Amino acid sequence: MMTNQYQPAPRSRRERPAKSALTRQGIIDVGLAILQNDGLNKVTMRRIAEALDTGPASLYVYVRNTVDLHAQILDALLAAVTESLPVDGTWRDRVKQLLKRYLLVLFKYPEIAQMTLTTHLNGPNYLALLEHLLALLHEGGMADHDAAWASDLLLLYATAVAAEHSPRKSSSQTADEDQVFFATITTVDTSKYPNVTRLGDELFSGSGTERFQWAIDTILNGALNPPHVETEQKNV
Repeated sequence: MMTNQYQPAPRSRRERPAKSALTRQGIIDVGLAILQNDGLNKVTMRRIAEALDTGPASLYVYVRNTVDLHAQILDALLAAVTESLPVDGTWRDRVKQLLKRYLLVLFKYPEIAQMTLTTHLNGPNYLALLEHLLALLHEGGMADHDAAWASDLLLLYATAVAAEHSPRKSSSQTADEDQVFFATITTVDTSKYPNVTRLGDELFSGSGTERFQWAIDTILNGALNPPHVETEQKNV
């Protein structure tokens, strides 16, 4: 029986396509894909290394640790916050719009929001967000010192609101907890908790959007009219 003289020689099992060069952006892109498919707890150095067909140690050239990796992933997500920002409306309206965009990113990834409460962000997209916020507060006539403190408070409030929506809770679990809390408030001992009884309905009033906007206005009003704080003089 004649053999085919043109049959290609078998390839070595060790042969494989050349790997793409490892980059910080490539690591972040893989991390984002894992986050969207499996959640933040699955975004580990080992998992990313496997996806990139490399060892975990090689990633440390580009990211310090898992916390730094997660922070860089969040910064990548924040790119959309400052894109095509509206120019119409008062400075207050634009502050609320900016913070709403930030809030919506964190709402989508509540695990990221929880991490943000304990992690100092310093990526370029976070700095762009902070720059826009400080510019709006300056436009509103806020003193620099108060604007610096107010920006921290505003971002912290938005982060806390998003972090409250824990991924560990289902919507039904949250609804059950709300019902239990409502039942508790409406049946408390009036003589022991007179103010809780008197304001029971108000504790549950307003939509999430109304409460968010009220809180932002309250912070802005306070920063525009800050209390006079005496600086303590220490004896040297």
